[in-house]
Amino acid sequence: MLRITPEITIDERQIVEQFVRASGPGGQNVNKVSTAVQLRFNVYASPSLPQDVRERLIKLAGNRINSAGELVISAQRHRTQVQNRADARERLVALIRAATHKPKPRKKTRPSAAAKRRRLETKRRRGEIKRGRSAKSEFV
Repeated sequence: MLRITPEITIDERQIVEQFVRASGPGGQNVNKVSTAVQLRFNVYASPSLPQDVRERLIKLAGNRINSAGELVISAQRHRTQVQNRADARERLVALIRAATHKPKPRKKTRPSAAAKRRRLETKRRRGEIKRGRSAKSEFV
């Protein structure tokens, strides 16, 4: 069981891990040993996630979720399977934890009259500067 929050836990059977060959440094070892991890977690089919968390997770994950609804996390920072596996799981937990936080609703605000005046004054000055650039020169 992967504990995300006190209320949310994910069963190990919902996570599929596949070990593949990593790119990058490692000498001859990189050609022989599959140390990189591809972790797959089906967000759409998981009974562990509440609906609001699932929706926020889909938004947060973006293009890391494939058409089948699987969140794919690739980990190849380390040179061992054990470390990469732990890294992938930590990243999954961090992503789901981030999805559990409800965004604060935005309060509509209006700019003050003074702020509007300052903005328009700045625009007017800028326009004068630009008009000054295009004026015909007397020295030609």
